[in-house]
Amino acid sequence: MALYLSCCLLLSLLCSPVCRCHWPPGGLHPKNEVLLYPSPVLPEGRITSVQLKRNSPKRWYFAVQEARSPYSITVTPCDVPIEWRLSAKTLLAKPVSTLHLESKKSKTEQYWRTSEAVVDLFIYRGNSAETFTGHFSSKTLYTIMLLSTEMDTQVTMYLTTRDRHRGLIPELPLDPRVDTVGVGMTSVTISWEPSPSVLQPSQQQDFHYCLLVNRFHNYKSLCAAETAMKKEEEKPSSMGSWWLHGSSEISTNLHPGQHTTLKSSGDKSSAVTGVCTGTENIYTFSDLLPETQYYFDVFVVNRLNQTSSTYTGTIAHTLPEPQPEVVQLIDGEIIRVDLEGRKPQQQYSFRPKSWQRSALFTFQTCTRGQVWVKITSKGRTLASQVVDGIGQILLEGKPKYVLQLEPASKSGASLKIQASTAYHKPAFPLLPDSLKVKSFSKLRTCNSVTLAWLGTQERSKYCVYRKRIAETQLQQVKKKKDDDRCSGPESRRKAEKVLCKYFQELNPLRAVTTATVAGLEPGTSYLFDVYLIGHWGFPVKYRSKVVRTKKAC
Repeated sequence: MALYLSCCLLLSLLCSPVCRCHWPPGGLHPKNEVLLYPSPVLPEGRITSVQLKRNSPKRWYFAVQEARSPYSITVTPCDVPIEWRLSAKTLLAKPVSTLHLESKKSKTEQYWRTSEAVVDLFIYRGNSAETFTGHFSSKTLYTIMLLSTEMDTQVTMYLTTRDRHRGLIPELPLDPRVDTVGVGMTSVTISWEPSPSVLQPSQQQDFHYCLLVNRFHNYKSLCAAETAMKKEEEKPSSMGSWWLHGSSEISTNLHPGQHTTLKSSGDKSSAVTGVCTGTENIYTFSDLLPETQYYFDVFVVNRLNQTSSTYTGTIAHTLPEPQPEVVQLIDGEIIRVDLEGRKPQQQYSFRPKSWQRSALFTFQTCTRGQVWVKITSKGRTLASQVVDGIGQILLEGKPKYVLQLEPASKSGASLKIQASTAYHKPAFPLLPDSLKVKSFSKLRTCNSVTLAWLGTQERSKYCVYRKRIAETQLQQVKKKKDDDRCSGPESRRKAEKVLCKYFQELNPLRAVTTATVAGLEPGTSYLFDVYLIGHWGFPVKYRSKVVRTKKAC
């Protein structure tokens, strides 16, 4: 009998469909095929990975020497739905002599044709992992056939002749659902019932939990999760099995309360991230996007043979960012706003009291860097522009305007804002081509300095301020002298004020005014600032000038 069963196993190694045609539309395979070509034997006790071509079926065989032995086979699709069939065929001891077979028929074909009909034990169509458990019969050859009708895909198979509950395949608890414990703006905490396999002290070190989070859907198997992660990599082969990489790391380095991130693919917005947590059954995912839906999956993995079981995944929606407070702008009032990068910015609203409902918005950036300005009304964008220096936007016809500000740089920005219904009175005069302040070397003495700058065509007031600079602070002052372009005379001490004068010149080519500052110390550096002050409300600061008096005259 042992010799006969060995022949049966040899027969399985030498057999394959003589006709390599596709399955019929129903997906079923003919039951009276003759096997001639070498076909693989399904090994026991390890995962077998199979690459399926579209509409090109594959078959595997297996047999056993002991009758009535239990066996279990698990087939896991890694991507699209597949069809698979498990069938059995009992072989006769020898070919029936009464049958008139052609003399050219091989012994293999004669054995196959004189055996009993094929019996279908299990048929499945779908993309979920399915397991069939049965008992071997004597003189029986088992065949498993796989077919993908949608696209090329990957399938894994696992055959064992041991009881499923003896630790080879991880067990799921009676309630395999993943629960959402807590949800925040950028974090989600999940938990799940422990696997009975993990609770066994003698087997605990052989199992661990591996988790997956993504923004697309839940995965029905670890194989499907790995396939999805590979698709997002530029080089799929570089991904590997993320739960395999984590096995040795967790067994040697992971202690209670610690977690190890194994693999992330893609950017933050579309990442599929895997993490293994040892035997802990609670975990918090952080660094998520606010107001975003995420899918969470939990797998319990046998680290010895890499078999796994899948919990029922869950879905969670992170909380939205808090809405910033809306500040009411007062007609004609100037306010200063400091913007921080990557943080929700405050919004401002303005209700014109005039019957024309016109509003003139004036902006002046105080620091180097641009600010993105957006003005809306009832959710509709009315104006949008980038301000660097001085900018104005005139709007009309709306009862309420909402102003949104955002720094163009991650380091933030600072600016002044004014909303006014007096659109006929501009907040700034027609400024000269240059706001530089110059000094004359020939007019520089031991105790005086002469400054010059361009003025405006309308009568305006100019005030000059000075500040003594220590030699140790000279380089630092030169670097930061123009960092704050919004600072006005109100930010200066009275002792720093030198003089104020009025000036007007209709001819722009001759609009140059000067001021001589006396009472200075020899060989000393001074910082000079000129402010243009008018009825418009915004003081205009010229560029600061550093001048050193002569040591000897």
